[in-house]
Amino acid sequence: MFSNHSFARFYIPRLFNEIDMSSSPNPDDYLGHCEDIDADHPDIVECARKLTGASIEQTAKNCFEFVRDSIQHTGDEQRNPVTCRASDVLRDGIGYCYAKSHLLCALLRANQIPAGMCYQRLSIDGDGAPFCLHGLNAVHLPGHGWVRVDARGNKPGVNAQFDPPHEQLAFGTDLEGERDLLQIWPTPHPDVAERLRRHDDWLELSNDLPDVG
Repeated sequence: MFSNHSFARFYIPRLFNEIDMSSSPNPDDYLGHCEDIDADHPDIVECARKLTGASIEQTAKNCFEFVRDSIQHTGDEQRNPVTCRASDVLRDGIGYCYAKSHLLCALLRANQIPAGMCYQRLSIDGDGAPFCLHGLNAVHLPGHGWVRVDARGNKPGVNAQFDPPHEQLAFGTDLEGERDLLQIWPTPHPDVAERLRRHDDWLELSNDLPDVG
């Protein structure tokens, strides 16, 4: 088990599909659990068991679609609570994109599928500054390597799908100042976790979303 802030000790691979998990000196980093990715929590373990499919890829798809479709997005619903820990997201059925990525990561790891967190820097209003981080996941699949998936939840104009080796994410990074952060994090970005814990009101958090320069 590793702590929320132990990410600096770990190899963080760059996100390209040809990466092999064996290139990491610590491949178990992407199968472990921590405070927010509590893949060993009984509720997570039971939910992951119910989502197990006939293959690793089918199991990963089941987990993805469960989080995408069954867990509400806080910003879309505009309601509390603000969640962070994977088991809390599962219990309350709601979370911002970051929290939903924590739950998907935990469900995948509970099914022994390597997974981590990824981030994009996106325009908040779709017209340049201000910007914020957007949370999604990378999953390592046999025959495909690392593939990004985005379970933030679909809505008009957003159509994220699980279609490895292709990536069909919720958002592109087309505007000046937007970019993909290509690292795969074994634990949540510390600024993300801190912000989710600082605010207990969804509207306050929506006005204080994490960003990187």
